[in-house]
Amino acid sequence: MKFFRNISYKKNIAYLFSCAIFFMVTSCEEDLTNNKGKNNKNFASQIINNANIIQRDSGFVTMRAKAPIIEKYELIDSPYTVARKGVNILFFDKKKPKVPGTIKAKYAKFYDYKQFYEARGDVRITTNENERFAMQTVFWDQRKKRIYTRDTVYVTMKDGSTLIGAHGMTAKDDFSEYVFYQNSGDFTTDKLSEKQK
Repeated sequence: MKFFRNISYKKNIAYLFSCAIFFMVTSCEEDLTNNKGKNNKNFASQIINNANIIQRDSGFVTMRAKAPIIEKYELIDSPYTVARKGVNILFFDKKKPKVPGTIKAKYAKFYDYKQFYEARGDVRITTNENERFAMQTVFWDQRKKRIYTRDTVYVTMKDGSTLIGAHGMTAKDDFSEYVFYQNSGDFTTDKLSEKQK
């Protein structure tokens, strides 16, 4: 009789132990499912080291971009691409395909859906006409084909004359037209009279 009581006692302990394990496992599973909704999705889905990106339009190279690191954030509602350690871009115009313009910055970000770029930190732009622009930030709305900044812009024209836009500028993205706000510079009167003709 003692022998059966011992077995029955051990069966009860085994049963209680298995129930305890079952409840521990199911409670862990519930915690995992509850935490899934709270996970941060704002992490890089792609990381490219020593990036060398070429963009083409109908076979024509429109842009070459180089950056030490490019990170793509695609798992969020507003995906974007960022170059935190700087970027160097060559952009090509079909009118002058052999003479690219350049954009250099310490930081750049591109918003995929908006088709909107921003560049920050010692931004330097050189057009294919050899006009040089220097500023701290610049924004490019690709849909509207407009570039703008509210920073002070320093411009050196191809003839060596300079211009300062103290309160920024707006421009077409091919720099065929631009407007400076509160500008000053060392243009000659001959240059101004040529522009008015």
